[in-house]
Amino acid sequence: MSEVKLAATVRSEFGKGAARRIRREDKVPGVLYGHGTDPVHVTLPGHDLLLALRTPNVLLALAIDGKNELAIPKAVQRNPLKGFIEHVDLLLVKRGEKVSVDIPVLTEGDLAPGAFLVEHVLNALPVEAEATHIPESVTVSVEGLSAGDSVLAKDVTLPKGTTLTVEDDAVVIQVLAAQAEEPAAEGTEGEGDEAAEA
Repeated sequence: MSEVKLAATVRSEFGKGAARRIRREDKVPGVLYGHGTDPVHVTLPGHDLLLALRTPNVLLALAIDGKNELAIPKAVQRNPLKGFIEHVDLLLVKRGEKVSVDIPVLTEGDLAPGAFLVEHVLNALPVEAEATHIPESVTVSVEGLSAGDSVLAKDVTLPKGTTLTVEDDAVVIQVLAAQAEEPAAEGTEGEGDEAAEA
């Protein structure tokens, strides 16, 4: 996984008013924490951060006050209507350090012939990986599966150096039979209304 370099500045203003001013300048307020250090309140470039966060568990190389720090996003608050980032929590990491993250689960292949649906019981798989080698995603084959079949966490092939932090028998994907909608019985609607009026 490549690092995304971002310039961050330490901020000393807090509260809603300060956060609004920061956002008006197309910047995002955030907090950097971890390794037993006091949280550091920072301001990040809005557009660059938005682009970086398109990659799940992106590794951010932050330049802050002449120091370089590595961090991964832990919590991102977005505006529910407009979608812009309102605030971000970043976790400090070190090269070689293991971190717990959730990686997206993708599917490939065709189900067995018939009316079946794939249900993602886990959209993301909890794993532990080296901070600088976090997989972007894992791909699970659903080739030939039919109703009642499932893929367990232990069945997912993980990249080298990545381990599960969920039970081996946790269901990741299951296949369901598609439910056909029953047509409404004709001639029943309205009859009760007429009877009530009579």
